Amino acid sequence: MRIKRLVGSAVGTTLLLFTAVPTASAAGTTAAPTRSAARDALDRTALRGTLDAFHEAGMYGTYSAVREGGDRWKGASGLADVDTGRKVTPNMRHRIGSISKTFTAVAILQQVEKGRISLDAPVTRYVPDLFPGADRQRGDAITVRMLLNHTSHLGDYVLGAFPSLAQNSTASLDEHRFRTIRPRELVRLGLAAPATGSPGAQPGSYSNTNYVVAGLILEKVTGQKAATYLTRHVIDRAGLHHTAFPRTPYIKGPHAKMYESFYGLIDPPRDYSVYDMSWGYTAGALTSTMDDLNRFYAKLLTGKLIGRASLAQMQRTVPVNVGPGVAIDYGLGIYTLEIPGCGRFWGHDGGVFGAGTLSLTRADGERQLSLGFTLMKYQRLNEDGTALEPSPIDEALNVHVATALCDAPGTDAGTGTESKPSAKPSKSSKPSGSVGESGSSAGAAGGERVLPDGLVGVDLSTGGQVVSPAAPVLN
Repeated sequence: MRIKRLVGSAVGTTLLLFTAVPTASAAGTTAAPTRSAARDALDRTALRGTLDAFHEAGMYGTYSAVREGGDRWKGASGLADVDTGRKVTPNMRHRIGSISKTFTAVAILQQVEKGRISLDAPVTRYVPDLFPGADRQRGDAITVRMLLNHTSHLGDYVLGAFPSLAQNSTASLDEHRFRTIRPRELVRLGLAAPATGSPGAQPGSYSNTNYVVAGLILEKVTGQKAATYLTRHVIDRAGLHHTAFPRTPYIKGPHAKMYESFYGLIDPPRDYSVYDMSWGYTAGALTSTMDDLNRFYAKLLTGKLIGRASLAQMQRTVPVNVGPGVAIDYGLGIYTLEIPGCGRFWGHDGGVFGAGTLSLTRADGERQLSLGFTLMKYQRLNEDGTALEPSPIDEALNVHVATALCDAPGTDAGTGTESKPSAKPSKSSKPSGSVGESGSSAGAAGGERVLPDGLVGVDLSTGGQVVSPAAPVLN
């Protein structure tokens, strides 16, 4: 297969945008969902069935936690290890990638509340040595707010850290599996990458470098390692018992293997659950469970981690480009999506090699979904290598998210009217297995498509840069 452009054709995670056009203005109070209270009870059969369909469509393993008020459901479907047949379970720990950015933003805002950081101060007030020589003028023009809402236009460091990706080769993923890379080196690589615009210009451009600089600012003003501060003042304060910065390449506690395909370059997909995540740092190194993520975002959006004024700052959004022709409304470490008939949701997604995660919470903190899965960049390029072929996994993902956040399959969100069912995803050739709530294993659901084409959040797995055409170097 000739691959003309790999990273540029599908930047970021494999998660998809909602059809509703996100509002680029500052967030206020959201309109109440149009559903009646009686329709808010979770449909366990539908959730179980759509999660099974996600696995049956080709996803190796997946776990999901859904909440509506005091009503909670969680389930898992598929395999934690495709070689041994070990099954996934709902409480498995998972690499959550860029969802870590929300945790880092909360920590920065806590320091803003203490008067130790000003959102509109230049970053060189806190970390002048990160911007030496000719870069000092750029650092003077970048504020802390610009880091958190991705309008700094600093380049991304990921391709510098894994240079073979620029030649459409995944060799450096394995060569550097156990390498420790310091955050200051990540910043150096980000500064060496081409700037994406002038500081403060809109739309912004998603870059992991922003959150590495933010982590170093946090260390400077608190006198603590970022991981230590985040653990004590964000993770512990939120009451999270299974969320942590990994201290070794190994995930502590029960977890699945996490498989990377990289659009067919790695065939068969390879396990990347054992990986030194120092290259993610405060931009994406955390591990967590789906229950913990729901608890975290519920606490955040109800003012229990930062004050209401800080939360309002966090929810002031600007347009941020996350890929060619794709933009999201991004606040400070969090983005917003408006879903007709369901309400406004806040959250983040994350993707590292082998692991994808999505966590969304309705603005009132009552309706939530956190979803993890263990096969990344499963889509295949077309024969010309210029675009991705449609995948039944994408459709099945769409259906489960729609079911979890809006309504049961077979009804349009917010209307209660029946609709035509869409095509059922094809079954995976991999052995199947499911754990969790029992129920139907029916395939795709009907209703308005909630997740159309388009990619969310340029993430740690590719960075924010577009790779120029190059012949593949298969490993």
